[in-house]
Amino acid sequence: PVLKFLGNHGLSVKVIHKVGSPADLIAKTATAGKFDLVVMGSHGHSALGNLVMGSVATRVLANCKTPVLLVR
Repeated sequence: PVLKFLGNHGLSVKVIHKVGSPADLIAKTATAGKFDLVVMGSHGHSALGNLVMGSVATRVLANCKTPVLLVR
C-alpha cells in the first residue's frame, strides 16, 4: 500500500531486499546507491534495545554518509 500511495503522488520508489546486519547494510546500500535520504523508525522492538533510539537506528546514524530522517 505504501508503494502505491507514493507512486500516486509522483514519488519514485526503489525497493531493495538484502540479508545480513541491518545497520551495516542500510548504511552501505544508501552510500553505494547514491540515495538522497534514508527514512527509518527510531525505535526497535528489542527487549534490550537502546532506551532513546533503537540500536539499528543508532548504528545507521553512526555509519551512514547519507542524511538520515528518524521517524518516531
